[in-house]
Amino acid sequence: MSIGEYKKCIDRELKLYFEDKIKYSEEEKIIYEAMAYSTNIGGKRIRPILFMATHNIFSNSEVPMGIPCAIEMIHTYSLIHDDLPDMDNDDLRRGKPTNHKVFGNAMAILAGDGLLNEAFNIAFQYVVDHPHHAKALKYLCNSSGVDGMISGQVIDILNENKTVSLKELEKMHRLKTGALIKASIVSGAIIGGATEEEIVLLEQYGDALGLAFQVIDDILDVTGNEDKIGKKVGSDATNNKSTFVSVIGLEESKVYAEKLTLKCYDILENIDKNTDELYEITRYLLNREE
Repeated sequence: MSIGEYKKCIDRELKLYFEDKIKYSEEEKIIYEAMAYSTNIGGKRIRPILFMATHNIFSNSEVPMGIPCAIEMIHTYSLIHDDLPDMDNDDLRRGKPTNHKVFGNAMAILAGDGLLNEAFNIAFQYVVDHPHHAKALKYLCNSSGVDGMISGQVIDILNENKTVSLKELEKMHRLKTGALIKASIVSGAIIGGATEEEIVLLEQYGDALGLAFQVIDDILDVTGNEDKIGKKVGSDATNNKSTFVSVIGLEESKVYAEKLTLKCYDILENIDKNTDELYEITRYLLNREE
């Protein structure tokens, strides 16, 4: 499948999921509407696409769509909270007003909380039905928790208005951005039936890909088109955040993104399976303009 075909599949599943929830809700309708708003206004769907593409390397069986949908809910919850006034205070996300601008701060917080819990309701149901895949859910839990994404966000907040080293910046983004990207890949491999050796290689791949993704994000915050990236450019500088561009410069950041991408290609070469779709996704992420 192409990236576009994967995205259409995920978009459809998420849309149907929330339509069903809103249809049969009464008191809870507003919270499901807030959750659906941020989930369905767009997005690249890179994390669930990575799950699906990796799963399909190792398995011919149908992708369990609940898991990639849960992954996108976790990602979207983090964006809703990240945009709040006490965090990055952003007005735009995916080209639309941020959740708190539409539903208010309190409802936005609850929408994020709801998405995180809904994601694990879905994921736990999958594990109840497929207990031998519990390791995949554990990996996903760790990546989105205090030892993963949240820890990276904490480091980001603590480092505002500070000069950090490249090593410190890499550590922060391996957690804040990279942890969920890597978990999407690894959980897809586990459920697909990858060997331990293949999982180790995919962990290395996910680590490099997550960093490359963030380097490109930092570059686009300086050079990107607001209409394409769907949010204000220059927000990192406004919020006094350390980025790869501020630490090593724009041109060196471009070189670094290319080096990380080449590392991804090299790792995929060592997997004795058809990894063409992961190659395509890796190339797309390096050259993206949004």
